[in-house]
Amino acid sequence: MVIAGLALAGLAALVHVVIFVLESLVWATPRARSVFGTTEPEAAATKEMAFNQGFYNLFLAVVAAVGIALFAAGQTAVGAALVFAGAGLMAAAALVLLLSSPDKRAAALKQGVVPALAVVALAIGL
Repeated sequence: MVIAGLALAGLAALVHVVIFVLESLVWATPRARSVFGTTEPEAAATKEMAFNQGFYNLFLAVVAAVGIALFAAGQTAVGAALVFAGAGLMAAAALVLLLSSPDKRAAALKQGVVPALAVVALAIGL
């Protein structure tokens, strides 16, 4: 179960890196606007907010990735703590999105199910 938890955390980190790219680097492009359902004027008006939000997603991905690397290097306690922190916060942020914006249920589930499963699998495995 530990390997499954780490693999799921890695997948969640990759998803959050993609979200970072969409929000912080290509927010106003047709592709990003299509993913987030925004118009060109909405994207222009929210560009700074999205830039900042994207970095939150990147930082969560980095925490999980460093945790995976440390766990693999034999630093199991520190590595697991970082994986729990990174993936747990991803799942918590998705829950906040789900509760505050029920119309964004699909996005919340895409962002939150895999990291939540990572936390559960890693906890069972340890």
